[in-house]
Amino acid sequence: MKVLVISDSHGHLANLKHVLGFGQNIKVGAVIHAGDWNTVESVETVLSFGIPLYTVLGNADIDPSVNEELRIKSEEFSEDYVEFELGGKKIGIIHNINILPDVDVLFCGHTHQQFEEMIEGIKVVNPGALENGTPFAIYDTITDKIEFINDQI
Repeated sequence: MKVLVISDSHGHLANLKHVLGFGQNIKVGAVIHAGDWNTVESVETVLSFGIPLYTVLGNADIDPSVNEELRIKSEEFSEDYVEFELGGKKIGIIHNINILPDVDVLFCGHTHQQFEEMIEGIKVVNPGALENGTPFAIYDTITDKIEFINDQI
């Protein structure tokens, strides 16, 4: 399964629409957002594409309506950390890494820097910040590979 991985959208609707359109075109089976939505409009934009959403909140998500919308409409959601199985992989999502759970891959945000590294045997991935253009990642659960994309609108 291909998974679209995004983070730190900070209310940038045009960037979200562009990246979700890309995901829809390549037929991703899920969207992971690692927090810092900022607005309900951001949540509604992602949900409008009809792709299952797995997500957490970030430090910039202070509007309680963002929390309420995600709690009701996400496939998996938690304010701080969520863990689930997808495509045979045990996946965790956290905004700012303060724990290192026992998962196959941990998606994070917060730093706005794209990276993939192994930490204590766990693949840790930050897709970059949609606030800074359109950096994102595609995770393939079958091959366990990450593809970073820095698309331009």
